[in-house]
Amino acid sequence: MATFTARSTFPYLHSLPRSYFLGHHRAGLNKMKTMLSSLDLIVECRDYRIPITSRNPLFEESLAGKERVIVYTKKDLGSKGTFEDEKRENLIREWHHPSQVLFSDFKSQRDVRRVLNIISEPASSSNHLLGSRRMIVGMPNVGKSTLLNALRHVGIQKGKVARTGAQPGVTRKIGTTVKIKEGVEGSEGVYLVDTPGVFMPYVPNAERMLKLALCGLVKDTIITPITLADYLLYHLNLHNPKTYSVYSEPTNEIKTLLENVGRQSGRLEKGGVPDLTASALWLIQRWRGGYLGKMILDDIENDSPEQHQSECEDAFGSSLHQARRSEKEARRQRSLQRQLNTG
Repeated sequence: MATFTARSTFPYLHSLPRSYFLGHHRAGLNKMKTMLSSLDLIVECRDYRIPITSRNPLFEESLAGKERVIVYTKKDLGSKGTFEDEKRENLIREWHHPSQVLFSDFKSQRDVRRVLNIISEPASSSNHLLGSRRMIVGMPNVGKSTLLNALRHVGIQKGKVARTGAQPGVTRKIGTTVKIKEGVEGSEGVYLVDTPGVFMPYVPNAERMLKLALCGLVKDTIITPITLADYLLYHLNLHNPKTYSVYSEPTNEIKTLLENVGRQSGRLEKGGVPDLTASALWLIQRWRGGYLGKMILDDIENDSPEQHQSECEDAFGSSLHQARRSEKEARRQRSLQRQLNTG
């Protein structure tokens, strides 16, 4: 049997969409800016599997001046608890110094309590009779609402108040403040404001867009499922091809893998032909659920926040202008449509 050799690079896709900056993203960001004076702390969520790519420079630019805690979510989907994981986490802490950095699995009450204790600390020094306010921000579907619900459950033993979902865009408006910790000595306690996820105006390169899509930070309709499944296969092969051995021998051919997945999972079209798109979506969801191994998509030893910042600065100028122009045109079209409907 021939020795399997994984692809060392993924083909560059020039036609790949690289924007997911929607109208409610801009509206949410503008609203956040107006609330800064009433806040004591910003809690920014990023995805543990893509610690560089899930950073949105718009938050640092728009919400500058406030103390910030960075929470890397979904640790359970990326960390194996190894020395390499610890080494990576220490490097990430160095990036953010002196800001606090936490790595969290929201299914772990211990992790959630650690987050609660850290983000509640400044409350002791604030003098708000009406309570201390924090705001939670991050890219779409990075786990903000899930964190808020977990903090509320651990902090005051109350049920979930923020809607969550597998696809981005569940939270589309800034919500009301939600109590997550009772107050002491007459204080009203600690409150957290849930916000809609905000995407960046333009993703600097195609591979970063693939990473964001694979981790579920953009809707599955933006990039074709088969392309996304092929990118997943590329990473699975680099980490451990045995993770999909129940479906196939190691392969670089996504069609071969998806045909096998379709047959074994029952995702078939008429005549028993494997449904490749449905099989691709199923495979992606299996990985997102942690059933195809744990891995980090960003190579932080050869990448850095500074490089990402530079890419964004080069791309954002023109893309922000394009985003504003597109938004203005969309408003004009909606206005015309309303006039036609009432005419």
